[in-house]
Amino acid sequence: MKEDRQKKTPFVTKLEEYAMKNVSSFDVPGHKLGKIKTDLMDFTGINTYALDSNAPIGLDTLGKPTGVIREAEKLMAEACHADKCYFLVNGTTVGILSMIMAICRANDKIILPRNVHKSVINALILSGAMPIFVKPDIDSELGIANGVSLETYQEAIEQHPDAKALFIINPTYFGVVSEIEKITALAHEHDIVVLADEAHGTQFYFSDLLPISAMDAGVDISASSFHKTCGSLTQSSVLLTKGGRIDHIRLEATLNMLQSTSPSSLLIASLDSSRKTLYFEGKDRIAKLIAAAEKLRDNLRTVPGIKVVDRDYITERNGFDFDLTKIVVKVSDLGLSGFEVYQKMRKNYNIQLELAESHIVLAVLTIGNTQDDLENLFFAFKDLSRRYYKIRNRLPKIKFSYQFPETYVRPRDAYHAPKLEVPLAEAYDEISAESIMIYPPGIPLLIPGEVITQDVIDDIEFYLKKGSVIHSELDNGQVRIIDKEHWIKWEGDDDDF
Repeated sequence: MKEDRQKKTPFVTKLEEYAMKNVSSFDVPGHKLGKIKTDLMDFTGINTYALDSNAPIGLDTLGKPTGVIREAEKLMAEACHADKCYFLVNGTTVGILSMIMAICRANDKIILPRNVHKSVINALILSGAMPIFVKPDIDSELGIANGVSLETYQEAIEQHPDAKALFIINPTYFGVVSEIEKITALAHEHDIVVLADEAHGTQFYFSDLLPISAMDAGVDISASSFHKTCGSLTQSSVLLTKGGRIDHIRLEATLNMLQSTSPSSLLIASLDSSRKTLYFEGKDRIAKLIAAAEKLRDNLRTVPGIKVVDRDYITERNGFDFDLTKIVVKVSDLGLSGFEVYQKMRKNYNIQLELAESHIVLAVLTIGNTQDDLENLFFAFKDLSRRYYKIRNRLPKIKFSYQFPETYVRPRDAYHAPKLEVPLAEAYDEISAESIMIYPPGIPLLIPGEVITQDVIDDIEFYLKKGSVIHSELDNGQVRIIDKEHWIKWEGDDDDF
């Protein structure tokens, strides 16, 4: 019976048995199950180390599981309505890298939103695939990119009928969901494999009150961050597949190229145990969380100077659905930027938000949040309103135009091209040889192979002035561009690059 199977935690059970046997360890890791005392052990206790073993007899191997890891992965697949599951210990990043590399060969086209995570761009470099970017819907009031419409994907498929794959974000960082079921059906009609970044949507598998999950929508493969919203340890994720379009031999070979050969047993165990908790408790606890989140949104609507995003707001602006566990708040009418609120929340109220943009902040709720947490957040916004509303001038309305740069060559060609370093202000009309992004959320402003526009330069300078964390290869105000004078411009088949 399904419920009886889901009560099991095969890997956790075997790991605990091993830790209790007082084994004389002549294998790695070097702490020998906690026999080297450290300051960290004083804080966490010895069990953290006692459970940190490295594939001894009976505990299976992640690269080719045949025992308790395989059993735990089957239980996860069942819980997430998938045909097959792979545990990931290098985060959802390794899942995204693996699935794109396994599906796309060099020069294969992949249709994808511009607001993808940086790991997708890295996968383009590694695979040699050619990105066909589609424009997400833009919220000019909040200054963010949201989902992609069915019509936009359809237009891209019509223009590129030879595309090998189509990529969907389910949901975006800010909780916006595209019409994933219809988009998937459309892609399958054209024999296109559908991939999903579900880093912020794992909770969808455990509640009918949340948007549809990738597996339930018929997506072929999805990378899902169990650690972000479902309680496993940071860096533990899963790769889920469904249907017959995935070459599992190639996928497993790719995973074994990219995953650590010394996977953390703690991460694997946390996936096994959190799956059981969400399977049996998720439905009721997520329902209570959503009710508490709705009450918090109602309370926040009474606070002068802030605006709360909800499902109605999103659907009225072409969004298909919204993740109710995300609290998105526009704060710029307080006269504060999102970046300032992000800092003040931590410094003055001991609240750590997920991220900030120029006019908004984001709080991510899970079943781990308490009522006290939500009350503290409400109090903090009330206090900020009392201190700043109508005292400081509102921030200017967002001048938000979204035009991503032209792709001159595919990312892998640019990655391997000769490079120069130039000041950002002198990079206009050059070809980028690097990715530049704001982190979080890790969405690229520029990727290798794109022509650098003045808009991109202005955006980067804006974020620098606001104190955002800029991820790029250089930190001296310069950018890397292709050295065109010493560049052999390849034509035809570039597979060697």
